[in-house]
Amino acid sequence: MGRRLVTIATTNLNQWALDWEGNLARIKQSIVEAKSKGARLRVGPELEVCGYGCLDHYLESDVYEHSMEMLYEIMKDKSLHDIVIDIGMPVSHKSLRFNCRVILLNGKILLIRPKLFLANDGNYREMRYFTPSTPNHLQPFNILSSKIRELQNSSTCPFGDALLQFVDTTLGVETCEELFTPNAPHILMALNGAEIFSNASGSHHALRKLDQRLSLMRDATAKNGGIYIYANQQGMDGDRLYYDGCSTIICNSDIVARGSQFSLNDVEVVTATIDLKRVVDHRYAPSRGMQAVAAPPYQKIFVPFALCASEDVGATRIPSVPIAAQLHAPEEEIALGPAAWLWDYLRRSKAAGFLIPLSGGLDSCSTATLVFSMCRMVFKALEEGNEQVKEDVKRIAGAHREEGWMPKSPQDLCNTILHTVYMAMSKQSSEETSSRALRLSEAIGSYHLRLEIDDVYRAERDLLKSTNNFTPTFEGSNAENLALQNIQARTRMVTAYYYAQMLPTVRKRKGGGSLLVLGSANCDEALRGYYTKYDASAADINPIGSISKVDLKKFLAWAEREFALPILHEFLDATPTAELQPITESYTQSDEADMGMTYAELSVFGKLRKEERLGAFGMFERLLEEWRDQHSPREIATKVKRFIHFYSINRHKMTILTPSYHAENYSPDDNRFDLRPFCYPGQYGGWAFKKIDEEVERLEKRERGE
Repeated sequence: MGRRLVTIATTNLNQWALDWEGNLARIKQSIVEAKSKGARLRVGPELEVCGYGCLDHYLESDVYEHSMEMLYEIMKDKSLHDIVIDIGMPVSHKSLRFNCRVILLNGKILLIRPKLFLANDGNYREMRYFTPSTPNHLQPFNILSSKIRELQNSSTCPFGDALLQFVDTTLGVETCEELFTPNAPHILMALNGAEIFSNASGSHHALRKLDQRLSLMRDATAKNGGIYIYANQQGMDGDRLYYDGCSTIICNSDIVARGSQFSLNDVEVVTATIDLKRVVDHRYAPSRGMQAVAAPPYQKIFVPFALCASEDVGATRIPSVPIAAQLHAPEEEIALGPAAWLWDYLRRSKAAGFLIPLSGGLDSCSTATLVFSMCRMVFKALEEGNEQVKEDVKRIAGAHREEGWMPKSPQDLCNTILHTVYMAMSKQSSEETSSRALRLSEAIGSYHLRLEIDDVYRAERDLLKSTNNFTPTFEGSNAENLALQNIQARTRMVTAYYYAQMLPTVRKRKGGGSLLVLGSANCDEALRGYYTKYDASAADINPIGSISKVDLKKFLAWAEREFALPILHEFLDATPTAELQPITESYTQSDEADMGMTYAELSVFGKLRKEERLGAFGMFERLLEEWRDQHSPREIATKVKRFIHFYSINRHKMTILTPSYHAENYSPDDNRFDLRPFCYPGQYGGWAFKKIDEEVERLEKRERGE
């Protein structure tokens, strides 16, 4: 037997939730591109027809009807024939909802394959929408669409989990979460002779996550051999998640092709040519053979179609060679992921640009730098000739400028899109923060304003005097001090929205539309509740709301070098401060001093609480090990109790967090990710605190030799 060369294609698609015609166009484009590259099999992302992030729209029958209507458009298009098409869409069957793969060939359905194991933790709620199916089981599906019945030339098609036996190889189909399960379907599929596996995914970006995903894909074929085809959505399809592509083709654990992780391309097709003899050779091991012989049989559907190239075509093709697995550093991931998410949001929202209340501190600086990173990505895409990006730039930014305008640099684009405002208080704001804000805006090119808000602050403060003849002071009670700080913080939010609405008019922008206000509350301060409710942290969207202060510092240090922005070094050296209390010779407000803990410590608490699933006492026990060289048991107990106290009393603030880009697996986002009560008992932690105190006493007695 000679070579058995098979050319296969996987895709990164930027699909939008419920964008039926747009999604259909991108699916068709990817199939045409796959065919042009000689592929005989094309795999697309999970639920690509409707877009993965439809959420509770999956409970609406319209979604299933429209998905079938889009399927018909694909089936009837003869330019999409002569290639096996693996498409993701929701399907209604027996009054149940399923997350399915629909496998097509020449206008006919070969198999509707429902997902077996549903993602139902973290950001995923698939059990809310769909029913899991039964492994290795087939039943007839009644085709209700008369148009599809006519194309199918039948009123039914196979529905369930089965292998597709082509004339020259066998295909097994998985969907996303199934790869992550201990007894993944591909194991039994491989033992039953499947040589190619497709996996369609809707996998979101999180910092340091890609390595895990690649490891699982490589492991899927390391022991059993085979070709693994992974397809993923790319882009922000309507929610907090950014799907980070990286569609990949693997053979016998070697990566042979991979798509981009962060890109502004709406359609990206990745192909590879592989000799299936490599799979056969990899499987020649007696121990594997013994397991294969004893394996339960798998349902199979025979398809009279060859996936491998004919001898005359195959003679001219060169098999793909293994490539290295390239991973972005976390700093790069922060620079690229939120930036691409911001661009998708801007082009879909029809807004005129962004506005950032630029305080001169590290957080708002990080948000501004991310917008600049977005402008760099957009400008690079323009240089590469990306027509979709060009059309978007014309619509968003070009409408504000002269006919035919295109940016000459990232700063030129930034000046059109990004507006930054430094809101000063005469006694609280320092010249250092004002100067840093100005020089950062000059470096990235934003349209920048400095304004005084003392009069607005005093007018609000004096309302109490007019009604109760009482004027609060910073030197008075704690309630007075906090109230005066909060007036300033909330004044900045109101001012930001006022300017966001009016600046396009002031700048004589055409086409209408206001600016989107960007938030700058980081993950750690939100976790502790160290911010004013409805202050400048309240915004339309927040690109850093799920990123830790520790990672933001690393990002800015990276951006200082990679973006040639020396001004960022000053932000890294500055003491974090809200600047809400008057500056005196002996006092300058410090965030970490106010909180009674460092941002690095907050990051540790966040991971222990969410990722390690530990309560107060569990945190204390773990930190006794991890911090034993830094703090005494009593100091650790004090820090744990302080964190738990402020976390619990401020939980209500999490319910109104600005929608944020999801990046950290300990994100405090109450609305999608961190589902905990927002009203805790007044003595929450009381019993756990008693146990902590008892353990501290025991350890101290042991230390004293008692």
